Amino acid sequence: MSLPLTGLGWSSAAAAHGAPAGWTPITSTVEGASANFGKGFAQKSGYFLCSTSAINSENPTGDVLYDVIILSEKTPLPYGYTYAKEFLDPKTSLSKKKRLCVKLIPLTAAETAVFDILLSSKNKVIPNYMRIGEMSGFALWCKKEHILKPKPLPKPRKVSLEMKRLSLEPDGVVPPSEKPVVPPGPKRQPTLKRHESIYDTSNVYGISAMDGVPFTLHPKFESSISKGTNAYSLFKSLHIKSLADIEKEYNYGFVVERTAAARLPPSIS
Repeated sequence: MSLPLTGLGWSSAAAAHGAPAGWTPITSTVEGASANFGKGFAQKSGYFLCSTSAINSENPTGDVLYDVIILSEKTPLPYGYTYAKEFLDPKTSLSKKKRLCVKLIPLTAAETAVFDILLSSKNKVIPNYMRIGEMSGFALWCKKEHILKPKPLPKPRKVSLEMKRLSLEPDGVVPPSEKPVVPPGPKRQPTLKRHESIYDTSNVYGISAMDGVPFTLHPKFESSISKGTNAYSLFKSLHIKSLADIEKEYNYGFVVERTAAARLPPSIS
């Protein structure tokens, strides 16, 4: 799996003053020619472009290479850009006509980054690479890709015993580790006392809608009971009618409606 680049720089071509540890020099073009910059401009050795994907003390936050541009000597440096690093011996100097500039951003804020840098001749076209520009007779190309970031894992949630009872598991199936521990003691009698409820009020699911509601009589009936009248005598006058009584009382033959429906419409003479 390739990693995004974390820096670009210049290193001396001499073997004794090459790229530092963690940096890889680009010594040849895609055609196989030498990628030595500066050679022939009053310099014997020249210099190479080098890149790195390492995260070290110089880049502790893990910034990645977001963009690469080539500017002329009169173009001011854009905001957020810096010149490529230099790892050169004292006898080697860079050409100031064109400068290689880079932009680094934190990995957490980057959606894309530069993953590779290639050099070629001016007339060469490299598929899937973006042309940066030209320097010292070379064409510079970069390859940008999306950064694959790991998806955050959801935090484990604590599920109570009561919530697990609402799952699709068969009724009565409770994990052994979550079964309530019943202290030893005498068995509870099946009969209920006056102050006990038929509902289990140890949790919210066992509370009835009538728990805690006091039982009182309507004032209309309290007055009769206080006078000594039996409460059941108040309902002696009530008569419960059967279905036959109701049909007999509200019997309607629909005679008028049937007569009207049986009439013939007037004929036209």
